[in-house]
Amino acid sequence: MIRRVTAPGLFPPPTYSHATVVEAGTKLAFLAGAVPLEEKGEVVGPGDPVRQAEQVIGNLREQLAAVGSDLGHVVATDVYVVSSEPSVLSAVWEVVEASGLSAGPHSSTLIGVACLGYTGQLVEITATAVVPE
Repeated sequence: MIRRVTAPGLFPPPTYSHATVVEAGTKLAFLAGAVPLEEKGEVVGPGDPVRQAEQVIGNLREQLAAVGSDLGHVVATDVYVVSSEPSVLSAVWEVVEASGLSAGPHSSTLIGVACLGYTGQLVEITATAVVPE
C-alpha cells in the first residue's frame, strides 16, 4: 500500500525518504496543520519549541485518530519552526523522530519560518496520511 523511496543517485536522508508512493484506490487524509494548543485553546510551552513540538505531535495523533489513521500511516509532512537557527530546527526534528512519525520513514520537509498563526506559536506540522481499510 505504501512504498517509501530513497533515490539511489541522491545523498541518503538520515530519517526520512525522498518520496512516498501510494497505490491508486487508497483513501488519503490531508490534515490541517497541527498546532501547540491545548483543549481550551491556550498555547502550550510558550518560548519552548521542544515542548510545543511534543504538543503538536499529540494533537496530530488526535487528528489522525479522528479519521481512522495513526502516525505509522503518515506519508508526508511539513514541519514549520519559528527559528533561523539550525540547532532549534534539529531539536524539533528530534521530537518528530522520537514520536515514531519518522519510522516509515515518511517524506518530510523541515522549514524555518518567521511566524505562525497563533501568538507565541513556534511549531506546526501538516500531514498527509493513508487511512487503512
